[in-house]
Amino acid sequence: MSGVTIVEGCAIATMDDDRRELDDGHLVLQDGRIAAVGAGPAPERPESARRLDGRGLLATPAFVNCHHHFYQCATRGLAQQATLFEWLVALYPVWARIDDGTVAAGARAALAALARSGCGTAWDHHYVFPADAGDLLAVEVDAAAQIGLRFHACRGGMDLGESDGGLPPDHIVEDRDAILAASAAAIDRHHDPSPGAMVRIALAPTSPFSVTRELMAETAELARSRGVRLHTHLAETHDEEEFCLERYGVRPLEYLEEVGWLGDDVWLAHCVHLDEREVRRMGDTATGVAHCPISNARLGAGIAPVRGLVDAGAPVGLGVDGAASNESGEITDELRGCLLMARARGGPTALTAREALELATRHGARCLGRDDELGRLEVGALADVALWRLDDPGHAGIDDPIAALVLGPPRPVEALFVGGEPVVEDGELSTADPAVLAADLARESARLRERAAV
Repeated sequence: MSGVTIVEGCAIATMDDDRRELDDGHLVLQDGRIAAVGAGPAPERPESARRLDGRGLLATPAFVNCHHHFYQCATRGLAQQATLFEWLVALYPVWARIDDGTVAAGARAALAALARSGCGTAWDHHYVFPADAGDLLAVEVDAAAQIGLRFHACRGGMDLGESDGGLPPDHIVEDRDAILAASAAAIDRHHDPSPGAMVRIALAPTSPFSVTRELMAETAELARSRGVRLHTHLAETHDEEEFCLERYGVRPLEYLEEVGWLGDDVWLAHCVHLDEREVRRMGDTATGVAHCPISNARLGAGIAPVRGLVDAGAPVGLGVDGAASNESGEITDELRGCLLMARARGGPTALTAREALELATRHGARCLGRDDELGRLEVGALADVALWRLDDPGHAGIDDPIAALVLGPPRPVEALFVGGEPVVEDGELSTADPAVLAADLARESARLRERAAV
């Protein structure tokens, strides 16, 4: 367990139930949790405590990322003008050649990008499992431990191949029974339900156009019998809507309801194309959303109705999505992007800077079922804390620190603590060498292109 770290003199956005904001406050991190937070200097602590000068900094809860595909770091920059379906058709054959080396390099690079952008809890949806590729979830769990982030892994899967009317080619789909067996094994091996857990598992059949109705229903039964959460992609594009209407006779959200997939143990990626009734249904069932504004814009998919979802009572967290549809992979881009996209859709009052910060923290924690211990700075919460420097030329003169963070130029987090342990210090990753991560990713990306002959 970590020792004691004291931060003094910083502005603090607590994101607690009262949404307290402090101009000059302190934080005490002890044994993995927040021991004190308040105005002015910290209470007396041991001489051995590490003390940080917080002047010029804003402290926020570490961000929560709710949707990603780590392995896609190895296929960035491809299919640049494609729609989602065109992009998938172009990339499925490449992804069919991934192995444990590809996934390890992609995961480390993705996790490093998240850490340097203030993310303390990472989430990944892995759904491509070539034969003989190794235990790819274990590879990701190891990568998260190396970088030092809290990690939620989703065991995905596809069982609806092209010959049966699905989008993915037949050679990269799996047998339904094999997916369910692997999902149960992932829970057995990796899921930690205890408070403060560093690793948890969720189950995530990939999308309506790559998964059978039977797999959706049986996965929901398995997940609920084992007490883990459910995730999938939904309502991302008009193509998906047309697919569901043609194959199932209903719109995507209604299809999910038919297979038992709405509820407070479910969160869905994208949800761009929901009508007003569907938005209300999301709120009524407390079904969560992983909002990925940069990826949605990159693919030209549209803008999710975030204002309506929040007003309806649905938790709306942020996700960077796969790096092949968001070459940045940094969650600070999503923080600014969610506000700008909401206003592009609904006008200047559609989302405030504080609401954007809430999506990145409290809402994200709620999507992952961790809102009792993540997404807020209060005594007893996990010591997952981001410190942002706001006295640099890019932010100086913006009197409101939260507006400076959300609207000002994105920059690496000054310091990031996860469970009280430093992951980023002085703006630099302290748990791995970025030059080594970059070299590994470049090598694995080139090897994958060669194997796939792209």
